[in-house]
Amino acid sequence: MSEEKQYGSVLITGASAGIGEEFARQLVYRCRQMILVARREDRLRDLAADLKHLNPELDVLFFVVDLTDPTQRVSFINTLVTNGASPDLLINNAGMGDYGKFAESEWSKLEKMLQLNISALTHLTHALLPRMRENQSGSIINVSSLASILPIPAFAVYAASKAYVTSFSEALRLELKQDNIKVMALCPGPVHTEFGSVAMRSDDDNKLPGRELFYVDKSTVVSSALRGLERGNARVYPGWKVALAAAGISILPIAVIRLVMSKRAQ
Repeated sequence: MSEEKQYGSVLITGASAGIGEEFARQLVYRCRQMILVARREDRLRDLAADLKHLNPELDVLFFVVDLTDPTQRVSFINTLVTNGASPDLLINNAGMGDYGKFAESEWSKLEKMLQLNISALTHLTHALLPRMRENQSGSIINVSSLASILPIPAFAVYAASKAYVTSFSEALRLELKQDNIKVMALCPGPVHTEFGSVAMRSDDDNKLPGRELFYVDKSTVVSSALRGLERGNARVYPGWKVALAAAGISILPIAVIRLVMSKRAQ
């Protein structure tokens, strides 16, 4: 007889690489079904095969969806609802960034970032919440960022979009507490994934001073997130350096933060 699983069904967006893939691998023995969502079919197919090899009892489904496209997103959500999908753990991991001055940015990339970081996350949560509330149980992890608590020049839109994610998660957590639904914002610092190469506009951007000091590996990020969710934490800042930085930022007056951030803008 197979052991009791912690989750019935887990849905992970941005599952083809990075933190999303790591969530899938760490949860492979802890759920009965896994729904993987990303844009790259070859990677999703390979990941699904790997997960099935690790756990033959796992029901693995994958969907090739560009969540920045509202039409594709609506079609995917309709498919989930029509087929009675009922994830009891939703991991809104998909996200993108754009590093560089706002005035010099491409609107098409900013628009996609807003669609992915804000609209898709909110839309999926809204679509899947009714079944969680009906069952009076469920969990949501929204992947935010340490950047969500800072106004960051050259990362202005990304940081603002993650501020939305963190604030949304905090409010939703309070709303859903009576429904026995956990909501947590995962706020990592820099992580070695493909995110950085997509966000940066040039190789020089990858040489930002001090970034390496705060890097945390994706395995630690995900294990910290799952542990924090079990404990009912509202936010998780993975890695002691990132947690310490977050605590320091939280007690700084806004005038000091503005002064520090103004040095970056020069």
